[in-house]
Amino acid sequence: MPRTHKAHKPPPKILDPLNNNPNAGIQHLEDDNLTFIHRPPPTAPTPFSTTLAPSSPLLRPPSSEPTGPQPPLLRPSAYVKEPPRVTPQQLAEIRRLRRLDPEKYTRSKLAEMFNCTTHFVALVAALQPSKRKQLTRAREEEHESIRKNWGAKTSLIRDIRKKRREFW
Repeated sequence: MPRTHKAHKPPPKILDPLNNNPNAGIQHLEDDNLTFIHRPPPTAPTPFSTTLAPSSPLLRPPSSEPTGPQPPLLRPSAYVKEPPRVTPQQLAEIRRLRRLDPEKYTRSKLAEMFNCTTHFVALVAALQPSKRKQLTRAREEEHESIRKNWGAKTSLIRDIRKKRREFW
């Protein structure tokens, strides 16, 4: 049997947000039949929360030491203790040793001796460009003599990598 009429939803009962706000200040003027409704903005500070005495615990400055368990640090480097600062006397000694014999006192050896990074040694005790090129050339010759002893397969793989790097 066919339906003769459709079912309708009842109209929605939407409450007026101005009249139903608990923070709104409502003032009626009888003479002019007017109503003024003032709602403070939602971000307005409360009298109980200021920057000097914030009510939110997230805004308070941290207390001395946290008492509860803490989340893990984000980076592994955060667990490594920072090396102590190099004194001016140690800095002069790094430069003197590097100038004296750069083949014996390499960046890595000096960094290990003075408990600093190789990058720091390179910055404070850089070699002259001519001396650096000479040492680089000597190191390359030494590496080339080692490469001559490689087998055919290792040499082929090295050449393939070189070719692939050209196309990067």
